[in-house]
Amino acid sequence: MTKKFHLAQFLTHGPTHHSHGMWRHPRTGRNESGDGHWDEDAWSRPELYQHIAQVCERGLFDMVFFADLNYISDTFTGSLGPALQYAVQAPEHDPIPLLSFMAAATERIGLASTLSTSHHHPFHAARLWATLDHLTRGRAGWNVVTSLNHNQADNYGEERDPTELRYEKATEFLEVCRQLWDSWEPDAVVMDTETPMFADASKVHRIDFDGTYYRSRGPLNVVRSPQNGPAIMQAGTSPSGIGFAAAQADAIFAIQPRAEDAAAYFNQIKDRMADLGRAPEECRILFGAQPVIGESEAEAQEKQEEHNQLVPLEAGLAILSAHLDFDLNTLPLDAPMLERTEPELQRMRTRYKHPDGSSMTVAEVAQRHGQSVGLPQFVGTVSSVADQMEAFFDHVGGDGFMLSPIYSPGAIEEFVDLVVPELQRRGRFRTEYEGTTQKDHLRQD
Repeated sequence: MTKKFHLAQFLTHGPTHHSHGMWRHPRTGRNESGDGHWDEDAWSRPELYQHIAQVCERGLFDMVFFADLNYISDTFTGSLGPALQYAVQAPEHDPIPLLSFMAAATERIGLASTLSTSHHHPFHAARLWATLDHLTRGRAGWNVVTSLNHNQADNYGEERDPTELRYEKATEFLEVCRQLWDSWEPDAVVMDTETPMFADASKVHRIDFDGTYYRSRGPLNVVRSPQNGPAIMQAGTSPSGIGFAAAQADAIFAIQPRAEDAAAYFNQIKDRMADLGRAPEECRILFGAQPVIGESEAEAQEKQEEHNQLVPLEAGLAILSAHLDFDLNTLPLDAPMLERTEPELQRMRTRYKHPDGSSMTVAEVAQRHGQSVGLPQFVGTVSSVADQMEAFFDHVGGDGFMLSPIYSPGAIEEFVDLVVPELQRRGRFRTEYEGTTQKDHLRQD
């Protein structure tokens, strides 16, 4: 049987997603759609995201997925100037309130967002995500991250923890959340108006958690949610992050530009899952991709060139510096990245290579990072893009893709209306949802 793709849509609540030319693109915010004309500031308003969710639901995607950062980076050159000048993930509004707006306009698609375990308490997170799981009727997904950048720690007036400690804390944080979600038994709510008894107190339990980093008495003051807490997403790349993701996640979002490196990452995660007694389908790995679709190969390549030229090198240097929390202004632009030994630069080593495996320079990596944050660009006609996705997928042995647009609105609609039918014709993508929850979609073969 031919293995089918899982598809998800990457978003941020801001003017740039992975593309730092998106906010400048002549098609962004100016497309005619069924809802009328979108203004340049459409990125800040809920109607755009409701529209995107409806489009992705029409395309039978597993989910729409929001990244989130709680800072404006000053890592590059020690100044806020470059981030603000080039909209380097700034501004970035809180995406979590959007999930309820999008849930109200859809019925089946999953709705996921990032929330860092750093600088929060588990009880707050457990209550928030249980509530969202109710409001979405079981379609909520939580991308569990730890905060890497010093700017975020500074915004909370706290110290930034080293990587291993962050993941130790995150593991305990999630354990507290799971115990709180379990504090209401499935049949605790009785709703007997005659007795009267709303809930059976014998089936609602304190957790009395007293760990190394967190304490919580419980119980949660939210009834058991449809999925008993949200689906758990992760994007770990460090050894600690990979271990956390393999143990905890229902889905992983991964960025690997080369299929060879994606295959190695995929096998590493699945092998780790097997060691933990988890079946492969219990955690889907979705690799980032940036489709560029044209009526002809030449038109698609022109669209790619138009988009990529909208990204100034300094914008790429600023966003890559933020993601590494390392000031690339301190390095020569022609320095080969694979030869660098700084610890901060090791996380993304697989993104520093040309297709032949040779090292890219600092400038080359930064330019590509500004264009797609390292996502491969699948460029061509509908048939060609589908071919490239199949080739990548089959080489990796993977589960699917997290797609990122080069302009919005417009690019997402093109993929759903043109490429999805082609993938369905090839038997590589579902023709209907079989379940109703986010976890159902991820488990569907």
